[in-house]
Order: sequence, then C-alpha cells, then structure tokens
Amino acid sequence: MTRFVREEHVEVADLLLSGPFHHALRAAIRESALTLERLRCRIMQAGIPIALSTLSDWQQGNRRPGTERSIRVVEALEDILGLPPASLRNLLERSSTKLDEREGALGELLDRLPGARSRDALIVSDQQKVALDRRGAAYRMWNRTLIRARRDGVDRHVVRYFGDPGCLIDDVILLPLENCRLGRVERHPSEPVLVAEFLFDATLRAGDTWVFEHGAVDYTGQPSNEYGYGFRHPVSQYVLEVRFHPERLPSGCYSYARHGLSGPLHRTGSLAMNPHHAVHLSAADVSPGVLGIMWDWPDRPCPAPYGMAGA
Repeated sequence: MTRFVREEHVEVADLLLSGPFHHALRAAIRESALTLERLRCRIMQAGIPIALSTLSDWQQGNRRPGTERSIRVVEALEDILGLPPASLRNLLERSSTKLDEREGALGELLDRLPGARSRDALIVSDQQKVALDRRGAAYRMWNRTLIRARRDGVDRHVVRYFGDPGCLIDDVILLPLENCRLGRVERHPSEPVLVAEFLFDATLRAGDTWVFEHGAVDYTGQPSNEYGYGFRHPVSQYVLEVRFHPERLPSGCYSYARHGLSGPLHRTGSLAMNPHHAVHLSAADVSPGVLGIMWDWPDRPCPAPYGMAGA
C-alpha cells in the first residue's frame, strides 16, 4: 500500500528535494524557531525590504516569489535559515503552474465559478477507474466519491480535469452517473483543462455524507504511459484502477507518488496485472500530492503526460 507522509512529519531536507516551495519554506521556518517578524527583520538587515504579509503568503502558498527583488529575498532566506545554496530557488524553477489554482489556465477557469476554491467538504474516499483503448490512450474515466460536509449548505462538488497531450477539451464528455447532475462547465480555450460542477439536488448539513458517481469520456488524447490523480487536501482512502485493452498490454506497471503537486516522481512499487488486464493501487491517509500508475510499452516508450484529474 502506498502511503503519503503528512507534511509535519517530513524532514526539511526531503521537502527541499520534493517540494513544493511553500511546504519547504514553512518547514524550514518552523525548524529555525524564528517568528515571521524576526525573520523579516533579519532579511531587512541584509538590505532587502519585505512585508510581513508577503512572507506569510509565501509560506501558505497564496503567492509565489517571481520578481528580481523577491528572488533576492529567497536567497537571503536560504542563508538565514541555513539551507543549501539555491535549494529554495530550485523548487521555484521546477514547480509547475499547471495545477496552480490562482494563476494559469486552471486559475482562470476557477475564477469563473464562485466558491470553486472553497473547501466546504472533506473527501472521505475516492475510487477511480481508467480504461485505455487499443492505441494505449486513456479514453474513459469513472469516479465514485464519498464526501462529508464541513458546513451547512453544501450542495455540489467541483472537479478539475486535465487532458493528455492531443486532448480537444471541447470534445470531452462529462457524465453525471449517480446521485448528481452536471452543473456549470468551464473549458479553457487554449489548454486541455476544464472545471465542472456536479450538483446533488440536495443540501447537506455539517457532518452529513454524500456518495456520488461521475465520469468522463475523451477519444482525442494521445497514447500515454501514466495516469495520476492530484490531491489538494487530505483524503482518507483512495483506489485507482487502470484497465488495459487486451490488444495493447504493457510490459510492466508501477505505482508512483509525488510529494506536493509539483514534486519529483518517485516509483513506489511494481504492480501485477490481474487476469482481466487491470492493475490497481490503494492508499490510506493520503496527504496533498499526487498518486498514480505508470507503465512500460513493450515496443517503444510513450511520452509521459500529466494525464490527471484532481480532488
């Protein structure tokens, strides 16, 4: 069983390798025992003005350093916190903005759905099944999700969908299957990204649970060798199954994980295919990051797209 380690138990050195930036920065500040105000004073003593609110936003992931002056602040942070040179800067350069909810294609789409970024419900469990066609492209996705309302008034769930290279996002078909119906759908005009509401036609009270099923069909993507699922918040239980076409079977399958949404990929184990041409992984107490399955084709390696949905 693959299991993520929650951030508070992860060593700073590990976070400097895996990221994301704000997790590593927050852990380094915590380990230093410096308050943000004291840290700001140390940075200003180095001749670089910085607002306390900026440091707070950086460590919470609400903003990212990007200007020339802010990069100088990051350099000072590495020195003051006793971190290896360029360790924080390398995380900034490596981080992908594809999953950034404040910028880029995803941020633009979420801006169009009021309340789409709110965390009004906890995902208790998520089961996902992905089917590949005879070309080796993921074309059908199915989800069964159990949520628990954190406040009164929850009546919907917003999903994020990221297509494989070649995906024509306007041709992706969304399927409300059980205990939900499709609400608003926002598709990006130039990136293979969409966000969609699944409406419950019921209003939950705090503590209520709701189980629903939804899916997607996409015949436009290219063959791939990876499918991953991004977690923005902790999930108690997750199951992912990838089912292959009998005319296109892989030579090997592996589970993988990313600490944080932009950290490096780590293989976590080999997966054995069952007689029905499927493999699966299961995980408990999943922390924010990515879990997925990757595979080798016997004839040639395929490009490794992100191919991801998101919780």
